Amino acid sequence: MKQRKNSHSVNWHEIRITMGMQRILLTVLSLWMAFAPAVAEAARIKDIVTFEGIRENMLIGYGLVVGLNGTGDKLNNNQFTQESLISFLERQGVNTRGTDLKSKNVAAVTVTARLPAFARVGSSIDVNISALGDAKSLLGGTLLATALYGADGNVYSLAQGPVTIGGFTAGGDSGSTITKGVPTNGFIANGAIVEREIEFALNDMNDLSLGLRNPDIATSHNIALAINRQIGPGTARVTDPGTVNVSVPASYSGDVVGLLADLERLNVETDQVARIVIDEATGTIVMGENVRIDTVAVAQGNLVVKVEETPQVSQPNPFAPEGAETVVVPRTEITVDEESDNKMAVLEKGATLRDLVRGLNSLGVGPRDMITILQTIKAAGALQADIETR
Repeated sequence: MKQRKNSHSVNWHEIRITMGMQRILLTVLSLWMAFAPAVAEAARIKDIVTFEGIRENMLIGYGLVVGLNGTGDKLNNNQFTQESLISFLERQGVNTRGTDLKSKNVAAVTVTARLPAFARVGSSIDVNISALGDAKSLLGGTLLATALYGADGNVYSLAQGPVTIGGFTAGGDSGSTITKGVPTNGFIANGAIVEREIEFALNDMNDLSLGLRNPDIATSHNIALAINRQIGPGTARVTDPGTVNVSVPASYSGDVVGLLADLERLNVETDQVARIVIDEATGTIVMGENVRIDTVAVAQGNLVVKVEETPQVSQPNPFAPEGAETVVVPRTEITVDEESDNKMAVLEKGATLRDLVRGLNSLGVGPRDMITILQTIKAAGALQADIETR
């Protein structure tokens, strides 16, 4: 009798093939993850552009700080402080014309602030205070009501309040003093109240302009592509490397704020010009990742010349002729020392920023010497980057 084949029997051959394929796929996936190029980091549109109309405005005013402990302006040396004080007292009903004022508790100051976009009447903003005259410190002073003006000459804010400073000055009877920070600069947190608004109807706009903080053709092109993919073809177009124009679609008519909210969250791959920025005053060097160099050999050598003066005293012998005197005879020793263990680093063509820094560090190059080396490599035509010196 034939035995019926079990329908639940296991085909081990097929299982071995399936497991083998899985191992192959896992191996291929691991290799791909190990050698796949890294995905370029993306930035949000809101972090790399400014939107037309959404901006701060500068405010400035002139005022008086009172209540100083003898550290204010000397009125005899600062005529503008004296005139401002006299005018203030006259507005309060006090006539001091022709009086010899000698107060040292008043200082003339400039008051500056930034009016944020869409700031409303009654909101508060921070203000910065800076002395105009020869005041020594604004510590403990109070700013009198000061009008802050915009570029159009209108008053947009009114500032007043106690001044906070980040430094101090201390001295003794002997005349020695110590100063920390800048005691003639201060600020008042939320020290000004907005009195006038800047009208701007954002939702009535039909077109928007996005200004790149770092203009670049590739970045602006990527921004336009991202917007067109999200909102619709033809919505955005590049007008120049620093500007992307966006037409408000019919679906966002009257809701430009909603359009901006959708746009600013989009991620865009940014690009930048290969540039090296050098601050010679502090010895700071900042290099972008796109900096490349051609094949070049770099050596750093230090030639040290030492001049040592070792004067010697020459005294006359016991039986020296009369008139002989003790004299100082100069002795000069000059040595030249050139380090013999200097190394030469060879950087191959196409070397990256990491290779460049590693090669220069291998020579023991400090920031100051690195500045000279980078400028020399650029002069040799081997550095494919712009050098900006500040």
